[in-house]
Amino acid sequence: MLTLLDQLDKGTLWRSPGGIHPPEVKFLSNATPIGQLPLASTYLVPVPQVGENCTLAVKVGDSVLKGTPLTQGTSIWHLPVHAPTSGTIVAIEPRASNHASALPVNTCVIEADGKDTLCELVQHQLDDLSHQQIVDKVRSAGIAGMGGAAFPTHIKLNPVSEIDLVIINGVECEPYISADDRLMREYSQDILAGIGIIHRLLTPKRIVIAIEDNKPEAAKAMQAAVSQCGLPAGSIRVTVIPTKYPSGGEKQLIQIITGREVPSGAIPAKLGIVVHNVGTAYAIHQAVTQGKPLVERVVTVTGKNVGKPGNYWLPIGTPVDHVLTATEFTPEPDQKVIIGGPMMGHALANIQVPILKGTNCILVPSSQEIGSTPEEKACIRCGECATACPALLLPQQLFWHAKAEEYDKAASYNLKDCIECGCCSYVCPSDIPLVEYYRIAKSALKQAADEKQQAERAKQRFDARLARLEEEKLAREAKAKEASERRQASMTGTDKNAVAEAMARIAAKKAAAAQAITGESITEESSVTTTDTTEVPKGKAAVAAAIARAKAKRAAQANADGTDTNGAETDSARTDNMVNVDANDSISATDAIAQEAPLSQKDKVAAAIARAKAKKAAQQTDTVPLEPTETADSTSELSAADDKKAKVAAAVARAKAKKAAQQAETAASDIEVSNTEISVSDVNDAEAIKKAKVAAAVARAKAKKAAQQAETNTENGLSQTATPAVDSTANVHADVNADAETAVNAVATDIEVSNADVSVNDAEAIKKAKVAAAVARAKAKKIAAASAAESKTDAEIESVDEIQTEANVASPSIAAELDTTTTEADAVLPSVGSTAESIETAPLSSDELKKARIAATIAKAKAKKAALAQEANASSDSSVTND
Repeated sequence: MLTLLDQLDKGTLWRSPGGIHPPEVKFLSNATPIGQLPLASTYLVPVPQVGENCTLAVKVGDSVLKGTPLTQGTSIWHLPVHAPTSGTIVAIEPRASNHASALPVNTCVIEADGKDTLCELVQHQLDDLSHQQIVDKVRSAGIAGMGGAAFPTHIKLNPVSEIDLVIINGVECEPYISADDRLMREYSQDILAGIGIIHRLLTPKRIVIAIEDNKPEAAKAMQAAVSQCGLPAGSIRVTVIPTKYPSGGEKQLIQIITGREVPSGAIPAKLGIVVHNVGTAYAIHQAVTQGKPLVERVVTVTGKNVGKPGNYWLPIGTPVDHVLTATEFTPEPDQKVIIGGPMMGHALANIQVPILKGTNCILVPSSQEIGSTPEEKACIRCGECATACPALLLPQQLFWHAKAEEYDKAASYNLKDCIECGCCSYVCPSDIPLVEYYRIAKSALKQAADEKQQAERAKQRFDARLARLEEEKLAREAKAKEASERRQASMTGTDKNAVAEAMARIAAKKAAAAQAITGESITEESSVTTTDTTEVPKGKAAVAAAIARAKAKRAAQANADGTDTNGAETDSARTDNMVNVDANDSISATDAIAQEAPLSQKDKVAAAIARAKAKKAAQQTDTVPLEPTETADSTSELSAADDKKAKVAAAVARAKAKKAAQQAETAASDIEVSNTEISVSDVNDAEAIKKAKVAAAVARAKAKKAAQQAETNTENGLSQTATPAVDSTANVHADVNADAETAVNAVATDIEVSNADVSVNDAEAIKKAKVAAAVARAKAKKIAAASAAESKTDAEIESVDEIQTEANVASPSIAAELDTTTTEADAVLPSVGSTAESIETAPLSSDELKKARIAATIAKAKAKKAALAQEANASSDSSVTND
């Protein structure tokens, strides 16, 4: 039985399944030698790998020579790109790609200078290079498969398995393409030199140059070259195979030459077979021996609409429109420009695209050659596509799943083994573009696979990151532990004790801070509720009890104010006193507890908080006497039927106002009035400002009422005739009531104004209020003194005494008001009095003398009544204080 090598030597051929015999039109282009076209003004060099496995080696504005590398990278899949001519990089931007979709791809735009200056080339003798150096030179030259697949050649030249057979593909089965035919005719010796380099790298047992029988000139030229080459005799031969499409396919050619079938999903190298194109062999020779990178290739320009069909050396990146213009292209309406042959090529949507390393043909057919695309019809399940398929697939099943976008099912029918030869579409009677459906399905599967791979890589990176972080954490912990052990080993006994004490102090401080925060929250809760089931420090318990007692007493007194109006003054004073006493008790209790020894840090913090709370409560009680003024203000608006209640309310208001004035004088005891200029020592007391305003309002109201009363009495002729007792009583009663109402309203008004306008820091407001009050009281006192000097009649005194007596009978509160007025007038500071005297220096007229007499009479009555009621008031104040 003959071996495979014996069969190869005999020229035995095997039949491949499927295939078709389309009409050949190679004669349009293979009759003329390979030519040259004029240089283009602009070249478009795609750099799609930039960002994935390489980077740009140039930038915009750089000048480049022909053969200058444009990219650089270290990945095994990186295929360098070189400048096709000399010129300048004018742009690096996305441009339309040489693809059926015309999707944009990153492109270097080179403006040619017209010189086509080649960069410096380094030539080597093949014997001086090692295997790795040869592979590196092939890789740096950017050589890819020239048959159309554009697979990196340096990978094929460095396989992992042993290679027994190398097949040089010169079949070129497409009906219109003749580039390899002309290349073998004209450059057979260079092709054999490249084959010799491949033989040195792979050391195969046999090399077969396969050529179809429709290229007799090429076969003869290659046979002559083989006979002259220096390869071992019998190791290389030229084999002519029958013309059949697609015999030039890699797997199909292997099956024809060897009879072996490449398994699905496998590569020929697993069978010990490698296939290279004749154009690739030529480029290998140019790169290794002459150092020339792949910057140009032979391209067939054919079709009946081309004026100069033929094969041309075209630089990589030459625009297609420039090639068509140079070959006298005459387009038709709806003209198609096809890259590749009519069977496997694709129509361009834009002719402003470049020539690529895998571009072997530009076809511009006329309407007689290739008509318009027919309308797709329904599949009739004739089975012609299955018969013509050279890969023994089921094209109709693939079509149904691809059309339904069931790409997984299409993949299960070995969609990836489809070589997209177009035989199925060629024979389909329904004119279904089957290959287009398969390409779309392949793209979808490839995209899904890429996404899955990216997700897997992301997961691997994430897992690696977690592992790295964990390792770093363990390393830090180990390092810290080691450092701690070293420190402990180097420490003496004294150092250890100092460290332990410092750590104990830190722990104690943290505990104290936590207790302080907890104690503050518990103290705030105890001010709202009087019971707390939790255990609290002894200082806080006393504070909470004192605050609770004060609030309880305030609530009881508030209830008593609603039921007993006659004792309003006494009850209010008692309530205020109680609150103050209890607040003082709270502060005293807190201070006493704070002085106990020993106290913990927690107890000290709680005691301080309790003292602050108690002081704040005591300050808040000072504002309580001012609240009833709102009640007095509303009471003054009652009807005449409630006159007595209004009088009582007015008396209560005066009592409260008097108390507020006294408290204001006590709080401002450090204020000195001299020459109407008052020094304020505490301008931050908002309550003192309020109380000063109240006192000023009361004084102004009383002075104004006294002047109005004197004027009224003068008009009625009271200076000539003694008024009857009953009338005097009624007038005084009415005047006092009016005085009370006016005072109460003024107090309420000034309180509202002070609440709205007085700020805590308004020292000038205190000054103005005090000065106004002092001046008003001084004027009243001056008028009374002048009147007393003019008239001292007993009848008037007795009349006024009777009026005062009846006023006392009518209402004790009215008498209290008279007493209050007298006391406030006498309380004027001497400095203010001197100021008032300087104001009242003009001589009095007759009318003013009359008014002064009346005012003097009233002043005497007030002074007498003040002497009689002084003891009663003193005893009453004493009882309130004791309560």
